[in-house]
Amino acid sequence: MQVCLLASGSKGNAVFIQSGESRLLVDAGLSARELTARLQGIGQTPESLHAIVVTHEHGDHCRGVGPMARRYRVPVYMHHETRKALPLLGRLDELHEFETGDVFSLRDMRIETFPTTHDAVAPVGFAIETSEGKIGFATDLGIATRLVRERLKGSRMLVLEFNHDEEMLRDGPYPWPLKQRIRSQHGHLSNNAAAELLDGLLWKGLEGVFLAHLSETNNTPDLALQCAGSVLEHQNVCGPRLILGYQDRAGVCLSL
Repeated sequence: MQVCLLASGSKGNAVFIQSGESRLLVDAGLSARELTARLQGIGQTPESLHAIVVTHEHGDHCRGVGPMARRYRVPVYMHHETRKALPLLGRLDELHEFETGDVFSLRDMRIETFPTTHDAVAPVGFAIETSEGKIGFATDLGIATRLVRERLKGSRMLVLEFNHDEEMLRDGPYPWPLKQRIRSQHGHLSNNAAAELLDGLLWKGLEGVFLAHLSETNNTPDLALQCAGSVLEHQNVCGPRLILGYQDRAGVCLSL
């Protein structure tokens, strides 16, 4: 299986996942042209996609969903309330709506949805089971609930939000209401909160952790890596590779 963060940040998010005979995008928050270019840059083609699965309705996760679906005839999976929250999404020839907690199959993948805490109508994370192991996906969440932790356990690869450094956010240029939103239980995970989540997910089979949705204003790659790395330094259970997501380019692809 392979995971690659094609784009990660407040200006656009998309993650490519491949396992066996399945290829999908989790979110499509860039233009169709840019998503096509980034897929081609990692040796993939948009025509080969089997699905786009959507976490929530915010533009940095949905901007390219409609154009990609129509241009390349890609099926789309999203919560029915998320679809209602996107009145300008346009025609989708193959739309599969789900309820939070639903499990559905995509070729050789089993995808379980679970609720996350974010200021969207029905935000979800995904636990993606493949013949090669599990991929856990949780970004855009203000807190990591017990259910989130349970659904992510046993993952060989994790995509986790490391959004902000708490001091940088506090002292940074954002207006106070926006700072409060980010820090709230329906905002985004700080580096420290994400590291705490990661600490509870360590097991001998964990091989890769993607640090996603870093704020360009309130975080730095070094700070995020330092927080994640500090968790790994004090254990001998596993030695996963830490991989950063970037806003302006696709990150490193990890294949297992």
